[in-house]
Amino acid sequence: MGAFLSHQFGEQAPVTAQISGEQLEAYISQLGSHLRPASLRTVCNSLRSYLRYRALLGEPTAVLSNALPKIADWRHTALPKVLSDKELSAFLAAFDCTDPMGQRDYAIARCLVDLGLRGQEVTDLTLESIDWHRAVLTINGTKSKRVQKLPLPEFTGEAIAQYLRHGRPQTNNRLLFVRHRAPFGISLSVSAIRNSMNRAFVRCGLRDRYCNTHVLRRTAATRLQQAGTSVKAIADILRHQSLDTVRVYVRVDLDTLRAVALPWPGGQS
Repeated sequence: MGAFLSHQFGEQAPVTAQISGEQLEAYISQLGSHLRPASLRTVCNSLRSYLRYRALLGEPTAVLSNALPKIADWRHTALPKVLSDKELSAFLAAFDCTDPMGQRDYAIARCLVDLGLRGQEVTDLTLESIDWHRAVLTINGTKSKRVQKLPLPEFTGEAIAQYLRHGRPQTNNRLLFVRHRAPFGISLSVSAIRNSMNRAFVRCGLRDRYCNTHVLRRTAATRLQQAGTSVKAIADILRHQSLDTVRVYVRVDLDTLRAVALPWPGGQS
């Protein structure tokens, strides 16, 4: 806001009556050549706030406010990046389950892919988080600070049980996933989990397309949608309070759209 007023009036006191809609449009157009849309929206919102303030002082600013453009938000127009079934199979096969660390990392990968857990939620899991008799996993370290219980999928439970029986080192630490190298027995950091998943992407030849753990969370959401799970249920599983947030992950199901799409007029059916 200050930049615009300085641009228009220099060191003189600003006079709203001397600002025209054309001047606002020209200023925004000039900024649009080098600012990102998010930054441009911030500028427009700042200008609108200033004009509302001047309106509270009794000055007519409605015409100027209407002259400010609405900046398009293109953040959610691209399809979410997720692993295909073939890529997911290659990723999960990239862990050496004959090695203790490989067993641990594979169990972590199943938590990320099958349940859509965040890295921090994985590090906070304890031995008491799993109710084996009821096949329930309790999440304590959620982003919303709520305790949540999730059904433990068969493949996830088998991977964790394999790690506990044959891979997890002897330690008094009650956290589920611990370090296998010095310092031994302490909990894994989020960055350590991220690095182990990235190494798996390298081993299966997908490092040029995917990295970090969030793509596994998006993949979990997309697979749930493709299985017919409702958006509300997916939001509950991913521990999102807002349905708008989860729609980022399940925006488009291309296979379903292809099934209901009408043929293009004049084209081949």
